[in-house]
Amino acid sequence: MQGTVRPDALNRPGPPRPCLNQRRSAIGNIEHRGGSPTASAIAEPRPASARPRLPRTYLIWLTSALASFMGNSVLYFALGWSATAYGGAVAGLVLTAINLPRAALLLVGGAVGDQLGARRVMISGDAVMFVASLLLAALAYRLGAEPWLLIATGVLIGIVDAFYLPASGSMPRRIVGKDGLPRALALRQIGTQVVTMGGGPLGGVLVALVSLAGVALVDAVTFALVLIVLIAIKPSQDVPASGSKQPVLRQIADGVRVGFGDAVLRPGLLLIGAAAGFLLPVMPLLLPLLARDQDWGAGATGLVVGAQGIGMVAITLGVLRRGPLGRPGLLAAFGLMTAGAGVLALALVPSSNAALAAGLVVGLGNGLFSSHISPLIMTVTPDSHLSRIQALLTLVQSLPLLLMNNVLGNLAGQAGVTVTVAVCAIAASITGLLALVSRPLRTTRVGLDPA
Repeated sequence: MQGTVRPDALNRPGPPRPCLNQRRSAIGNIEHRGGSPTASAIAEPRPASARPRLPRTYLIWLTSALASFMGNSVLYFALGWSATAYGGAVAGLVLTAINLPRAALLLVGGAVGDQLGARRVMISGDAVMFVASLLLAALAYRLGAEPWLLIATGVLIGIVDAFYLPASGSMPRRIVGKDGLPRALALRQIGTQVVTMGGGPLGGVLVALVSLAGVALVDAVTFALVLIVLIAIKPSQDVPASGSKQPVLRQIADGVRVGFGDAVLRPGLLLIGAAAGFLLPVMPLLLPLLARDQDWGAGATGLVVGAQGIGMVAITLGVLRRGPLGRPGLLAAFGLMTAGAGVLALALVPSSNAALAAGLVVGLGNGLFSSHISPLIMTVTPDSHLSRIQALLTLVQSLPLLLMNNVLGNLAGQAGVTVTVAVCAIAASITGLLALVSRPLRTTRVGLDPA
């Protein structure tokens, strides 16, 4: 469940503590007045070695979270593989059973996370999934991978994900705070990328060796690991649960109001939604169609996907080592335009060898975009709305992706895959250009080290 791209207005103003105020005046801290960020005086840059290390608590939590993410990746593969034995209709139902309740309940999950506290929600979710994984292992061993069991498991995963993902997405901010957030998210993105690349092959091996029942047991172990870590650690930057007595619907509406009312959050969320709709479907959906159309072969296609991953990791490693590479909103917009140029090159290149370079450009742009927009969203989110904005962030990625996978697939069949890839490229590039129209997004220095 931990994963993802999580998956974030500044804190309400209050009198600063004297020591913090002195530090702010010394380094030229960013202030937020009237709903838009402004930069004050800038001090001398700190050398890279002077940057504080990420807290050990964060590294321990991230390690356990990535282990659980790997367990989930393997389980999702096993569920999908088992479902295909009954035909495409059952396989589609299993995927829908996961995605539909997740999308329907995400905003509810975000509101509950802010009301009860993210850590409490995550402990509850891991405990539920630990028991559910053991039960799945027992039933699958006894009865086999029956369709009703696969669908019921998918529904449970989707419901738990809806509450777990917003809480998990807010954990880096709760553990690290704002100053180290870009580097913390960069490290999480690298780990997620590695797990994503390895989850499918490992799932295939485990399904062949131990079947669905054995995979469920492996997943139960990872849930137990995260559960122990969450009980043991105490996020140093965490904010107390709101304990609000407002109805859940009113809390959801308040989260949407904050997300789309803030001068930085609104264009940032729209930018992420556009990237999800026009950029994310390219590699898993359109590239295989393009490769078949151009007779590139499965091996060459896999290399293009790998080149994209290398480009993403290269940029993310730079952010991990040095921190943000510039104004985050500005670089996110340029990253989306760069990725769009790479996608356009994919549509126009004459050979699979040239497609490798195009895939690398897509990865560089995607890495530049994601490694700057995510910390920006999370940094400017009010402490009181961390889980709700993470839920909104996940939703604005999930809905366009669900829609555009079908739209682009049909368009490729009607107009041709080359035209469809070119449409995605142009749409992504135009979205990046439009993002530059937003002055708050373009000029904000929130999250930047003093330089």
